[in-house]
Amino acid sequence: MNRAFHRVATMCRVLGVSPSGYYAWRTRVRSPRQRGDQELTAHIEAIHERSRGTYGAPRVHAKLRDEGRCVGRKRVARLMRRRGLVGETRRRWTVTTRRAGERRPAPDLLEREFAAERPDEVYVADITYVPTWAGFLYLAAVLDACTRRVVGWAMATHLRTELVVAALEMAIVQRRPEGVIHHSDQGCQYTSLAFGERCRTAGVRPSMGSVGDCYDNAMAESFFATLECELLAHHRFRDPGEARPAIFEFIEGWYNSHRRHSAIGYHSPLNYERRLNNRKIPPKV
Repeated sequence: MNRAFHRVATMCRVLGVSPSGYYAWRTRVRSPRQRGDQELTAHIEAIHERSRGTYGAPRVHAKLRDEGRCVGRKRVARLMRRRGLVGETRRRWTVTTRRAGERRPAPDLLEREFAAERPDEVYVADITYVPTWAGFLYLAAVLDACTRRVVGWAMATHLRTELVVAALEMAIVQRRPEGVIHHSDQGCQYTSLAFGERCRTAGVRPSMGSVGDCYDNAMAESFFATLECELLAHHRFRDPGEARPAIFEFIEGWYNSHRRHSAIGYHSPLNYERRLNNRKIPPKV
């Protein structure tokens, strides 16, 4: 570009290089490593775009590994830095549930041990809000602690008990769990008589963490943080009706089926669940 204004010899003298060295660089054939970096960078950009711009180097590297490409994570990180590609970072989330002091909470059956050997053994649940120009849309979600899959969810413009009952109902109908532990905070929706009765009739064992401690329900909070930084931070919805299909597509079209999680070996929840089913883990006695 600058050759239209300055002679090559002048620019080489200013930059401290020889004109012959400059022309040799122009005509030099790229090395196999450089050609490989160029091809790999294009593929990395495609993966980053398909992830909605949310994947960092670890998840991009996991995707390349699944495709059979033998490449180091540091090389992926270097090429992403060169192209200015970065993953999303999580932001602080807001608590929406409030405890009803007159109701007796369920005991804490997990005590922050969220590990589960197989699906439908432990569920974690919580509620969050989605801001729109016409008011809040509330989302209740139920996650499987083993696979990180969202097995139940419901949306409404209110925070009444039927919201969390609907999310639990979806998990019960789709998964048919037996004796599953349902862990939540001590919000009034989860300590209500209606929710407790539905758990009893379905054979669900309610569990609740302590008050004012996010670590007692960290897995559910982690999902909401992912929802915020990968979807809500990039969209402004006019009303709850516009937000509903976007959240549905995020959960079922992206999070459950494609998004890779570091806690489960950078697999998606559905893929990890299939791998567990193929292993045929024996049921507990």
